[in-house]
Amino acid sequence: MKKSILLITVVVCIIFAGCKKENVYRADVIVYGGTSAAVTSAVQAKRMGRSVIVVSPDRHLGGMSSSGLGFTDTGNKEVIGGLAREFYQLIYNHYQKPEAWKWQKQSEYGNRGQGNPAIDGEKRTMWIFEPHVAEEAFETLVKENNINVLRDEWLDRENGVIKDKNMKIVSFKTLSGKIFKGKIFIDATYEGDLMAVAGVSYHVGREANSVYGETWNGVQKGVYHHGHWFKDNVDPYRIPGDPSSGLLPRISSEDPGENGTGDKKVQAYCYRLCLTQHPENKVPITKPEGYDSTQYELLVRVAETRWTEFFAKYDPIPNLKTDVNNHGPFSYDNIGMNWDYPEASYERRKEILKEHITYQKGLLYFMATDPRLPVWVRETMNSWGYSRDEFADNGYWPYNIYVREARRMIGEYVMTENDVLCKRPVPHPIGMGSYTMDSHNVQRYVTPEGFVQNEGDIGVSAPKPYQIDLGAIMPKRNECTNLLVPVAVSSSHIAFGSIRMEPVFMILGQSAGTVASMAVDKRKDIHDLKYEEIRQKLIDDGQILEY
Repeated sequence: MKKSILLITVVVCIIFAGCKKENVYRADVIVYGGTSAAVTSAVQAKRMGRSVIVVSPDRHLGGMSSSGLGFTDTGNKEVIGGLAREFYQLIYNHYQKPEAWKWQKQSEYGNRGQGNPAIDGEKRTMWIFEPHVAEEAFETLVKENNINVLRDEWLDRENGVIKDKNMKIVSFKTLSGKIFKGKIFIDATYEGDLMAVAGVSYHVGREANSVYGETWNGVQKGVYHHGHWFKDNVDPYRIPGDPSSGLLPRISSEDPGENGTGDKKVQAYCYRLCLTQHPENKVPITKPEGYDSTQYELLVRVAETRWTEFFAKYDPIPNLKTDVNNHGPFSYDNIGMNWDYPEASYERRKEILKEHITYQKGLLYFMATDPRLPVWVRETMNSWGYSRDEFADNGYWPYNIYVREARRMIGEYVMTENDVLCKRPVPHPIGMGSYTMDSHNVQRYVTPEGFVQNEGDIGVSAPKPYQIDLGAIMPKRNECTNLLVPVAVSSSHIAFGSIRMEPVFMILGQSAGTVASMAVDKRKDIHDLKYEEIRQKLIDDGQILEY
């Protein structure tokens, strides 16, 4: 009897020991994130023969590319190569199938695009797409390359990262208790959470122009590069002309700061909604929980002066849908309500996201129903609705908010406007960007004259495609020697305004996967690899490093 009990005890101990071991996951390369860059990082590493695990906080892969940002900001398409171009080829292939056009004839959509064709027939790519089509393309890349993805796994940001004395990450833990051990780690999140917990230097907000010798960084009062500012004198007070009555909602009482100075404020976020006008696919706009019509009083005052610009931004994507973005002085961007998001706890981030959802759903309902707005405004809004076949498991609402900017690493090389404007040579290019340095508004304030105004909306074009340096995805050597950061890259605020485009994230993700794989193969720290070898491998795999 005693022997039987002893045997059972041993078996139970073995079982429990086995369960504990099963909670530890090992691979050559561990990618944290569910973004487009996470996918390309993992695919590249796997194709180079490395074992890979993707640890994704998100259930749905692709980040903003599959979460509503279907009207792609591409810049010069000629410098988008490698896995990024392969992704857009998958999109093209999908839309060549007759069954892909359920709500619209392919001939009706044609070749629409953002100044450039949506379809590049010669190179077999398509740049504008529905969210679910993008997600399917990312899932295809994952499946075809047999990549292990663990979803809904959130980094333990309190004490989840273990580093050794040589400044290497040994492992990180998620809130579910899983432990991930690897040789090289890649932080492919928009927020840069793994990078931050690993003790890598970073910046939040805008640097002063003096920090990197720039012109377009920092506070930019009175600089209006787009149409997203108040062109008429609009009173900011609850009782017009009476400052003692208090400010209307969503206007800051803070001093905006002097031009060119830095701050900790972050450009506005919004959800990129996928709306449709097709009656069979349209879900009506309804009153959201927590709706408060007073939050949109400023919009009523705008309506008294002008309205056309708000409805000028319904960019067409296939199947009679639109990718809704901010447009005008009071629109979908929730200006000033996200400043603490980058550093916030998970709980606080959820609160911020909930507030943004309430604001944006409420704005749609307000425009569709409030009698203080022109009839044609309400009629126009009511012609749209949520797309029934998008984000169906999330109430037809996008999975991810558009985190246009959060933390930015301070790494081996800091990209600045001087790189984007091609004023200095980039020593070790690993990819290219070309889009305008684009920052959305950062704050809404009261001018000395007593009117409401927005600040921070900047758009400065690059003269030609520019190179992005290897050091921009590498932490400083003395901070971490086995981490790569292809999204929260080492960049100034204004330079990041160009780099932050989804095709560029895919490009940098592939380059990060290449560096990670070579480091594993050669048993070297990422900083000790020979650049010429990295460069040749990138070129061999279709990356474009020169224009």
